[in-house]
Amino acid sequence: MPIDVHAHYVPPQLIAAIKSQGDAIGVKFAPFDGGKEALQFDYGFKVRPFFPRLVEPVADRLKWMDEQRIDHQIVGTWPDIFGYGLPVPQCIAWHRMLNDTLAEWTADNAKKFSWISSVPLTDADAAAAELERSAGMDAIGVIISANIENVNLGEIVLDPFWRKAEAMGLPVLIHPVYSVPTKRVDKFALAQIALYTYDTTLGAGSLLMSGVMDRFPGLKLLWSHGGGTFPYLAGRFDVMHKRMDKAQQKNVAAKTPSAYATQMHYDSIVHAPKALRFLIDIAGIGNIHLGTDYSFPPADMEPLDLLKAAGLSTADSEAISDGNPRRLFTWLK
Repeated sequence: MPIDVHAHYVPPQLIAAIKSQGDAIGVKFAPFDGGKEALQFDYGFKVRPFFPRLVEPVADRLKWMDEQRIDHQIVGTWPDIFGYGLPVPQCIAWHRMLNDTLAEWTADNAKKFSWISSVPLTDADAAAAELERSAGMDAIGVIISANIENVNLGEIVLDPFWRKAEAMGLPVLIHPVYSVPTKRVDKFALAQIALYTYDTTLGAGSLLMSGVMDRFPGLKLLWSHGGGTFPYLAGRFDVMHKRMDKAQQKNVAAKTPSAYATQMHYDSIVHAPKALRFLIDIAGIGNIHLGTDYSFPPADMEPLDLLKAAGLSTADSEAISDGNPRRLFTWLK
């Protein structure tokens, strides 16, 4: 019974809530090119219009899941709308709205969907509190970004949040975001191809080097898109870990970066059989989980076919698609 651990959805309940209550917390819809609307935050950030699959009727998504033989999907919100630039009180209110509406939608569709919450990471204590509150509404994990307003994840003091996630046994899906315009990726889809995976890699490196996995060894980290390029640069990470001026670089990692590879989890969204086999070699078969990134252009729209193309045994394919996700998401019903 395959489980997709990485997918996104914006429910109609959220759109209605933004239109009726969003102004009070600095979030509203504004005109976009071509007569469309897009979400805009009072601090100046405007996202792209919602992708059609991000807001599609549930029947359309169920049809696709049936076609791809996916039995269950774990959905989180769109990371681009985390709104971390909002003042802390408004950011807290915004994530409560995100979670309340996604919880309501999932409760109505609980047979085929579970959900993971988002939290106001600009305040670690508030993030921990929202994680606990959302778990009380049946969230089975949490999604956060690899950077917070262009600051690497590992450089933010988040120990209260990490401690709560570890104590509750809730997986943390770490997802890239494109937070600062970068001219070099305006063409050729380089943002989707390279920038997002680069962001994930920077998040992983900063988190490991800052000692998060040493302080919280039971933390369940699930890296998007096969961990970005971290698995493939593990040797380079190790070399620089040994050769850098650790005090000057603030590197407090107790182990070489590659030694943490099997302590973390990764989705299967790498798009190539050889890349998937390499990821398995680095991370271990028990740490790979079926994912799609459904809703966005780089999504793996035939995830089970990738497992087959990689020449995996039936047992390994079933572990990635079913057994591993159930062991990671222990709150999954």
